[in-house]
Amino acid sequence: MSAQRQARIRRETKETVIEAHLNLDGTGLGSINSGIPFLDHMLDQWVRHGLVDLNLVCTGDLAIDDHHSVEDCGIVLGQALAQALGDKKGIRRYGHAYVPLDEALSRVVIDLSGRPGLFYSIPFTRAKVGSFDVDLFREFFQALVNHAGMTLHIDNLTGINSHHQIESVFKAFARALRMATEADPRMSTLIPSTKGSL
Repeated sequence: MSAQRQARIRRETKETVIEAHLNLDGTGLGSINSGIPFLDHMLDQWVRHGLVDLNLVCTGDLAIDDHHSVEDCGIVLGQALAQALGDKKGIRRYGHAYVPLDEALSRVVIDLSGRPGLFYSIPFTRAKVGSFDVDLFREFFQALVNHAGMTLHIDNLTGINSHHQIESVFKAFARALRMATEADPRMSTLIPSTKGSL
């Protein structure tokens, strides 16, 4: 497994300009400014509970709405994950986590398969948290899996408070990804696939 599992990505379109630096073997430190405070709060959950280091700055067309910024942050973070993982030699590949937050309980299961697939079930109890449209989290995760090349199952099993529902999802995602990307000492020289590549 590479000793330098890091990536720097810059993506510029007419809708957003995003720069990100991701270190998969970090200590849970981050500086995140997407222009959307609730998204920043959720990405901070990934940083702290996934023990990654992430610096991300996004300047987007928020005067229109949050959609482009949320989706494009997912694109950039997916690209960063793919770059940082490289050939995936020596990783566990699979990860899973159940995480509660008060009444909310979420399960996330990850396969770093190289095949993008999102299977997403969050029965939100309201459409917005503050001014943030919770439907945009599907767009975020869809963009992330498309560009990271992962299969991602997200299920919020119980929950009444929409903030708690999505925060438990992000914490579970962080823990599951941490498990999937960590070194498996018995696979140190192998790619975890009978195909020989992921």
